[in-house]
Amino acid sequence: MRIKPLVSLLAAAFAAPAVLASTSGVVISQVYGGGGNSGAVYKQDFIELFNAGAAPVAIGGWSVQYASATGTSWQATAIPAGVTLQPGQYYLVREAAGTGGTTDVVGDLTGTLALSGTTGKVALVKSTAALSGAAPAGAEDLISWGPTGTGAEGAAPAPVLTNTTANLRAASGCTDSNNNAADFATGAPTPRNTSSPVNLCGGGNVNQPIIPSCPDQAVVSGTASSFVVSATDSDSRVNAASVVGALPAGVTLGSFVGASADGVAATQQINVDNTLAAGNYNLGLKWDNDEAQTASCTFKLSVSGVVTIPAIQGSGAKSGMDGTTVTTGGVVTKLINNGFYLQDPDGDGDATTSDGIFVFTSTAPTVAVGDKVNVSAKVQEYSVSSSAASLANPLTELSSVTNVTVVSTGNPLPLPVEVSLASLASQSDMERYEGMLVHITDPLTVNQTNFVGSWGQLTVSAGGRTLNPTNVLRPGPAALAMQAANLARSVVLDDSSATKFPNPTPYLWQDGTVRAGDTVEGVTGVVDFGPSTDSATGPLAYKIHPTAAPVFARPIARPLAPPAVGGNVRVASSNVLNFFTTFTNGSAVPGGGACPSAGCRGADNQAEFDRQRTKILAALSGLNADVVGLMEIQNSGNFAVQNLVDGLNAMMGVNTYAAVPLPPSTGTDAIRVAMIYKPAKLGLMGASMSDDNAINNRPTYAQGFVAPNGEKFAVVVNHLKSKGSCGTGLNGDTGDLQGCWNLQRKQQAQRLLDWLPTVTATAGTDRVIMLGDFNSYAKEDPIDLLTSNGIVDLVSMFDPADYSYVFDASAGRLDHGLGTAAIAAKVTGATSWHINADEPEWIDYNTEDKAAGNDWYQPNQFRASDHDPMLIGLDLTKGFTGTDGRDNIVGTAGDDIIEGGPGADTLTGNGGRNQFVYRSMGDAGDVITDFKPGVDTLVLTKLLTANGIASADPLASGHVTCTANATGAIIGIDADGAAGPIKSKPLLQLKGIACAAVTATSFKF
Repeated sequence: MRIKPLVSLLAAAFAAPAVLASTSGVVISQVYGGGGNSGAVYKQDFIELFNAGAAPVAIGGWSVQYASATGTSWQATAIPAGVTLQPGQYYLVREAAGTGGTTDVVGDLTGTLALSGTTGKVALVKSTAALSGAAPAGAEDLISWGPTGTGAEGAAPAPVLTNTTANLRAASGCTDSNNNAADFATGAPTPRNTSSPVNLCGGGNVNQPIIPSCPDQAVVSGTASSFVVSATDSDSRVNAASVVGALPAGVTLGSFVGASADGVAATQQINVDNTLAAGNYNLGLKWDNDEAQTASCTFKLSVSGVVTIPAIQGSGAKSGMDGTTVTTGGVVTKLINNGFYLQDPDGDGDATTSDGIFVFTSTAPTVAVGDKVNVSAKVQEYSVSSSAASLANPLTELSSVTNVTVVSTGNPLPLPVEVSLASLASQSDMERYEGMLVHITDPLTVNQTNFVGSWGQLTVSAGGRTLNPTNVLRPGPAALAMQAANLARSVVLDDSSATKFPNPTPYLWQDGTVRAGDTVEGVTGVVDFGPSTDSATGPLAYKIHPTAAPVFARPIARPLAPPAVGGNVRVASSNVLNFFTTFTNGSAVPGGGACPSAGCRGADNQAEFDRQRTKILAALSGLNADVVGLMEIQNSGNFAVQNLVDGLNAMMGVNTYAAVPLPPSTGTDAIRVAMIYKPAKLGLMGASMSDDNAINNRPTYAQGFVAPNGEKFAVVVNHLKSKGSCGTGLNGDTGDLQGCWNLQRKQQAQRLLDWLPTVTATAGTDRVIMLGDFNSYAKEDPIDLLTSNGIVDLVSMFDPADYSYVFDASAGRLDHGLGTAAIAAKVTGATSWHINADEPEWIDYNTEDKAAGNDWYQPNQFRASDHDPMLIGLDLTKGFTGTDGRDNIVGTAGDDIIEGGPGADTLTGNGGRNQFVYRSMGDAGDVITDFKPGVDTLVLTKLLTANGIASADPLASGHVTCTANATGAIIGIDADGAAGPIKSKPLLQLKGIACAAVTATSFKF
């Protein structure tokens, strides 16, 4: 025997003496029941055994058993035959798993017992027969823990546990006084198995044993293969391995590599010939070391026939082999962090069966793309949730993997199958490609970007963007059919990380975004199935795990400015995404007050608030509207509103905006609707109004306005009940695509109709715009009720397919601009400014979950909210028309349209932005006394047409001329332009104006 180093002798001399109450010396050394629970590190519960004696103990045929703290019914995990525990050796039984935790327990044996994370009892029994009773007799060892535990050894049970603590026997398992309270103490879970360092009890210089590692093996019949088993000895070298008994024909020992030093593993290769018949074979090996010690191990060799992947998949949504353990083979096509995709390179020629399958390994796979492998595992139909759609369309996969054998490496991948999404009849047609490599032949358009930051997912579709069905169709069979068609032509591009908040965020352009409407072609990858949102209960979709990085294009540029809507008055609505001056962390902008009773919903802190405010101000200043209705702003009087007004005035000039006065009631919700306006453009007409009828979640808010020219209109701001958190009955989700609370929204729409006369009476006008977040798409019941009763959908007048929101990968309009017939006649344009709904949520103001270098926030208007703002143009000019004689026409202080007509007229705009209209040369001879270049406009459209002038730039071509005289500038018309012989004829005199000031901006041609 080799002489032991001094340090080993000293350690042995001071080792804890064994106090043995177990007759065999084998004890329960550790129990843990918090596996997979909230806050747990380990995913599974476990029971640890330990040989505290001086001799090996055969524990095969024994069991570990569990009962609740006061329970009388016991459940057992049997220890298989052939297991021998050497002195100082641990044996770990991994039990049931929870849904949490980050680390798998590496056990010697796996059971299914679900231990309590707080109180319970575990027994070690020399048989597999279940115990009975709260304090049973006949256990080799027993631990009861927690204050209510019964049957404890000694006077009291061991301490109560938590999800982060285990009960550990003292002296690393060496103490056994038959007193649970004294023998055990809580500590961090520290699972130890047969490969852990030996811990000899009792002092003295005890030689360490040989520890074999001979796991069961599985191979495929008809395929030659080999595998390696090993053994170690911490204080000696393992130098030989030999067969115990006889090997079956076709199995031979291959090369042996002895240990190069103490504690280094010796390995024995075992070869299996391709002639070995299918079946189960028990093999045994004896190991020797250079100290004349021996150890033996037995293990099972399973030889099974190959079941092809197409045979496993079958032609339906579910495999006919669910729950069956099989061996199959193929080429690895894609790796993800908890498994890999495997495809039969030959297939079965049946287009209805998939040639690919996912192999779930739970941890990072050890194979490589291009490896040809054989896998032995259980066929499982995995449903991501308990929803009906998930249960009806589970993912067929291989789990509980017992063996993966690499047959060869560097193999070419199977050719991708070409798939046209546009040609699929239904979403379920993708089932036949589950797990396979495919090439999507269609150009694809991005529909949804909300989850690119949280899960690395983009929803794309063939045939252009998908629109929300009830935005273009009334709820009913046609809308449901459209939804089914949308799903059939859509897939999710998944970054394959299966990681929340992947870093770096995939698919973003250099400008820090990817937008709905961007396009991609030539997508190739593996087909998967699962949630298309960040919720396991959300919509399900087929996914593509790309095998090459997709390259995106942007046919529709980011809109830096809102679309032109014309008119001389602009009205807008803007959802400001829970703009609160009081933060969720309890602090606030100075004077911001406390959170309302309904709670704070916006920025978490000052840093987030500053980021949010910057984006909102960029959006509002970009809109540059004369009236803006605001939704989702803190219900704190006008404090939060004034905060935005102050910011806008700092950017755009003092007193550019003002807050509309508070109405009589703003309700009790945490958020309210509000209004701001430009006092230099509009005056208030009557008092502000609110409707706090109980049917309204947030009181509707109205205000009348008057332009300097006397033109009046009113604005009503709305925020109807949301579609989330269903009610009962008709306020539940009835399946017609209108979502939850449709009945209440319809009642709120009816209340708006009933309240409208109050608005018109107070504002003194029947020109009323109703705008805001109606939480209803354009063809749903609430909007239909309004439009069926004389209210006009102003946006649909210009673009029925306009949208303001993206949900479940479909675009639709929740934010509306509606109006009475009187105001509809004055509308020059209405549309949404697409700065929010198409942008990823990941680039908004929030800072949580964004790692350093992966924060794509920019101080601009993009993703200031989740809703797009809406803009409406109104022509509220005052009209003046002269007679055929000499007229003296003076306009208002506002915006006017002045048409002198025939005769030499004297025209005075008198303030505002005025248009002077000329239809023919018969209108010549006028003098305009106060024309303002760059503000006022000469409208010559019909005059030029009447004279046959079709120049793209009449001023540059000389068809419209300017000649100076003693009192100003003469504007003339030259029928053949500067190049022709006809001379220009005077049309009108601009008094006090130099020709240098008269540019193209002074005209409308």
